Amino acid sequence: MDDHTMYYDTIIKLTTAISQCKDPEEVALITAESVKTAFKAKGCSVFIVDRETRELGLVASSGLSQEYLKKGPIHFMQTIREAKDAVPIAIYDVMDDPRIEYPEQARKEGISSLLGVPIISHDKIMGALRIYSEKPWEFSINDINLVQAVALICGMAMDMCRMYKGYKTSIEILKNMRGKDSYSTNKWTPHEGVPSSVDPSICDY
Repeated sequence: MDDHTMYYDTIIKLTTAISQCKDPEEVALITAESVKTAFKAKGCSVFIVDRETRELGLVASSGLSQEYLKKGPIHFMQTIREAKDAVPIAIYDVMDDPRIEYPEQARKEGISSLLGVPIISHDKIMGALRIYSEKPWEFSINDINLVQAVALICGMAMDMCRMYKGYKTSIEILKNMRGKDSYSTNKWTPHEGVPSSVDPSICDY
């Protein structure tokens, strides 16, 4: 996994794809699919922290079965702690590591190794990105750095999509508040909103 060309190509393709997204879930899905493909891994998942339930909620996944994805709740405080401690977690053998919450389900899914990195945006931990392999995998520093970079891009893109949706909603609310019959034209002029009793000359500035 030391092919630097692969790393550059992955980053370019991912940033190009998510730059066109307008929905956080679409960003998460593209990220999961891109990471799985780039590493030729068994699967990849994107999780977001639910601050109320203290669980990691699945947002998008690629390559994993529905049975595995529905194995049970992933507890934020008890599972591998990449999202809580904001550090990458590399697990070589999922069957011999106490940090794995569902080792038997991982074995049935055919998962041998796992890498989890935090998804961070504006210095806040949003969730985690995990990549799964069928064969035992000793993750190199380049592997970890690439997945961390992808997770950061994913987090920023998801935040931007949420802001876009928020702005769009605010604009629609303002349009509704303004009303269709409030003005005779859709264009703003310096005189709009000025009471008729005011001398128009004072508006000519």
